[in-house]
Amino acid sequence: GLNFQVEHHLFPSMPRPALRQARLLVRDHCDTLDVPYTETTLLRSYGIVVRYLNRVGLAARDPFFCPMVAQMRIH
Repeated sequence: GLNFQVEHHLFPSMPRPALRQARLLVRDHCDTLDVPYTETTLLRSYGIVVRYLNRVGLAARDPFFCPMVAQMRIH
């Protein structure tokens, strides 16, 4: 699903099997323009999202201290 997200948004009507080939063209074009083409693994992307949610959630946390929640929270 997310493997070809950029290509899908650039070419929304392109059949899914062709997106893999479009990826090579998009990466080459990004290189030509010095635009970063960022890729990551599924597990790493989950880690990025969890860290972000923790950072945002902890910034807006309730001042009430709950020992059980404090034990389960990722720091």
